[in-house]
Amino acid sequence: MKIKISPTKPHSLVTQRKQRGFTLVEMLLVITIIGILAALVIPKMMGRSEQARQAAVRADISAIKTSLDSFEVDSGFYPKSLTDLIQQPRDSKNWRGPYLDKIPQDPWGSPYVYAYPGKQNGNSFDISSPGLDGKSGTDDDIGNWTTK
Repeated sequence: MKIKISPTKPHSLVTQRKQRGFTLVEMLLVITIIGILAALVIPKMMGRSEQARQAAVRADISAIKTSLDSFEVDSGFYPKSLTDLIQQPRDSKNWRGPYLDKIPQDPWGSPYVYAYPGKQNGNSFDISSPGLDGKSGTDDDIGNWTTK
């Protein structure tokens, strides 16, 4: 006796398995693995983003410091505000700016704090970011005098 298999009705075990899809156990296993990986990776990435923000502040401070020094070389004095790096002040005859395209904000959205003469650098200027809390004078400040 010969059994005829119709091509439209699959009868083999392999074909039936392909049509069923994933089992609930397989789905739960994949979801569990993804959850474990996320629990391990996300906290590590969060710390990296804060380090990246601090590195960006240091780079901004370095660029602003270079611009302030260039202004001082051309004018003979440091500017009264960071705006003088973009727009020529009335008392500067040898101004060759703009020394910056725009005044940057720190990665937390606060403006950089500039003081001349500086409180931390008495013979020079202070340029700093108020840090994550947005308040100057706290422990998370990053300035041209800090080594954090």
